[in-house]
Amino acid sequence: MPWIPPELRKDAGEIEAARARRLPALVEVGAVRGDLHVHTTYTDGRDELEAMVRACAARGYAYVAITDHTQAVRVAGGLDASGFRRQARAIDGLRRTIGGMAILHGAEVDILEDGALDLDDAALAALDYVVASVHSKLTMPEPDMTRRVLRALESPFVTALGHPTGRLLGKREPYALDMPRIARAARELGVLLEINAQPERLDLCDVHVRLAREAGAKLVVATDAHAVAELGFMRHGIDQARRGWCAAADIANTAPLAEFLELIGRRRRAATAARGSRPAGSAASA
Repeated sequence: MPWIPPELRKDAGEIEAARARRLPALVEVGAVRGDLHVHTTYTDGRDELEAMVRACAARGYAYVAITDHTQAVRVAGGLDASGFRRQARAIDGLRRTIGGMAILHGAEVDILEDGALDLDDAALAALDYVVASVHSKLTMPEPDMTRRVLRALESPFVTALGHPTGRLLGKREPYALDMPRIARAARELGVLLEINAQPERLDLCDVHVRLAREAGAKLVVATDAHAVAELGFMRHGIDQARRGWCAAADIANTAPLAEFLELIGRRRRAATAARGSRPAGSAASA
C-alpha cells in the first residue's frame, strides 16, 4: 500500500483506496489563490477595507472577495443597496492603487425565512461574488430548511452557499438540512459549497465535504475573516478539505484568476443577458 495521509485514517475506505491506488493527491494550503469570504469595518469586521485587501495581497493571492453583510443581520450593521454602492466606489479606488490582485466586490447575503435573498436582483447584479447564508430561524424542520436553501441557490446571482449547516462547535448544533439534496442541487446549478475555515465553524464537516465531492459539487475554502489576523485561518479550512478527500481540482479557489472568473461567471452572464445589461463594477473589467 502507498502511504495514507493522516487526515484520511478514519476507517472510511482509505485502506481499500490505497490498495487500489485510488487515494487522492490532497490539496495543500499553498494551492489557494484567493480568499472569498472577507469582512471589513463596513459591517462587523475589525479591520478596514484597505487593510484587509493589502493583507490578502501580501499573502500573494491572485484575487479576494470582500463580502460584508446585508441589512438583515442588524447586529452586524449590515448594508443596504446604497451602502454597497458606497463600498463599490471605495473598492474601485483600491483597484486603481493596488496592483497584482483582483478585488471582487461581493456580499454575504442573508437567506430569509422563505428562501428569498436580502438584496434585490438589481443590487445582486452589481456584485461580482455573492455568498448566500442562513443566520436566522435556525430551528426550522429539515424539509422546510431544505426548501429554503434550495430556493436561494436557484438565484442566478448566488455564487456560493456560506457555512452551509450553521454549526458553531461546542455552542450550536447544525440546523437540519438534506445535504445530499443540497449537494446535488449545487452541482446542477453551478453553486459553490463553502468550507468555512473559522475554527468554531469548520463548516462543512468532513463527512459533508466528501459527500459534496462525490456528488460532483465544487467547493470553495474561505476564512470568513473579520480581521487581518483571521486570514491565517485558511489552513484550518484546507485541513477540513483534506479530511474530506479533496484534491486541488475540487476546490474552486485553487484556480488561476481567469479560470476562476470563468467558473463563477457562467450563471451571472446568463442572468445578466436576460436582464439586458452587464453587471456594474464587474471585476473582469477592472
